[in-house]
Amino acid sequence: MPVANQTRLYIDGAWTDAAATLIPVVNPATGAEIGRVASGTAADVDRAVAAAKRAFPAFSQSGVAERLALLGRIEALLEARAEDFAQAMTMEMGTAIGFARTSQVPFAIAHVRVQREVLERYEWVSQADALAVTKEPIGVCALITPWNWPLYQITAKVAPAIAAGCTVVLKPSELSPFSALLFAQVMHDAGVPAGVFNLVGGTGEVVGAALSAHPDVDMISITGSTRAGVLVAQAAAVTVKRVVQELGGKSPNLFLDDADFATGVAKGVLAGMRNVGQSCSAPTRMLVPASRLAEVETLAAEAANAIVVGDPLDEATVMGPIANLPQFDRVQAMIEAGIAGGAKLIAGGPGLPEGQEAGLFVRPTVFSEVTPDMRIAREEIFGPVLCIIPYADEEEAIAIANDTVYGLGSHLQSADPVRARRVAGRIRAGQVLINYPAWNGHAPFGGYKQSGNGREYGVHGFEEYLETKAIIG
Repeated sequence: MPVANQTRLYIDGAWTDAAATLIPVVNPATGAEIGRVASGTAADVDRAVAAAKRAFPAFSQSGVAERLALLGRIEALLEARAEDFAQAMTMEMGTAIGFARTSQVPFAIAHVRVQREVLERYEWVSQADALAVTKEPIGVCALITPWNWPLYQITAKVAPAIAAGCTVVLKPSELSPFSALLFAQVMHDAGVPAGVFNLVGGTGEVVGAALSAHPDVDMISITGSTRAGVLVAQAAAVTVKRVVQELGGKSPNLFLDDADFATGVAKGVLAGMRNVGQSCSAPTRMLVPASRLAEVETLAAEAANAIVVGDPLDEATVMGPIANLPQFDRVQAMIEAGIAGGAKLIAGGPGLPEGQEAGLFVRPTVFSEVTPDMRIAREEIFGPVLCIIPYADEEEAIAIANDTVYGLGSHLQSADPVRARRVAGRIRAGQVLINYPAWNGHAPFGGYKQSGNGREYGVHGFEEYLETKAIIG
């Protein structure tokens, strides 16, 4: 993707000039500014919401076949431009190019394919005697997406909204905006009707706040920190709009005593540090029997030390830099907090990795002998930092797994499927992944407790964008 200033917003079917204010975008691998993007205003939000409101009556009445065709064109264009998206994300947020090609981009495209599959078989009306229950699109939807999975989170929201017949105003993160701008061009080239999809870039304090409080926005969906989700919900409450939140996490990876430790521990380290640990559902608390702690320490340290950290454009790189400076500082501070709190450092530590003299690179770090009350065991770090927590028995393991304000994702390792499902039923989280299953775009994703409310992906994500109407008589 060429380095350039992107000074326009996408509103009402056209690229339009924005105010003069521009936000710099920095390549986290080099620290160099790679371009600037438009910072939208409340007035820009008003224009975009007005366009979406005008477009809604016609688009909400469009046929299923028409929306299926639109989604098909979007999917095809994303496939054709996959390398452009991978390169953009590597530049703007430092994801390793191999990971961008094998995970960031294809999983994002899969969200579009899944929503086509949902739409093809969805029953819009159910009827019994004199009662008909119908589903209808909710209206104008404001979508706020994060910097860590920039395209993936866009398609996870835009695809079901479009499938449902809603119109959209998207606010992507200003920290990873280039992939969002490429996506807006895909929507334009796919022939989305004017006003159905709009993009207003900018900050959460301005654009996000204006969307949250806007009286003509019927629903808002946000993926971000718990703090940001609370602010959005507070602003949205005045107009009583629907709020769907996918927020923070501190996910456990519970190894029962019959688990495959020889291969499962290394997989757990990689799962916790995938995307440089910048995933809200990353399993960063590894719970293991106290009797196996020494064995787990050896396996985990070997796995962490084998991770190749470096230039994200190098295809041999597994882990690029942290995506931005505030997050880098947060991760370094939390590593120091782990040491100060008495945890046993068995891999990594503070400072840059060996051989790195610049950029926002972090050493893959593993702490052992972590107790549930330690700061590193309770706060979301959002970096490649794993906590190994020993437990005495199954009951204590389940209690530790649930001892968190979050409840987004969790992992569970066991050789006994019956036992694993029994324990999974006692974990308070929106997803429980047993023995590292393949990603499933139809599986609902969302959280308990302070990890949010509502669900994304598959039919459950689709139905967040629908209203229910009863017709009686």
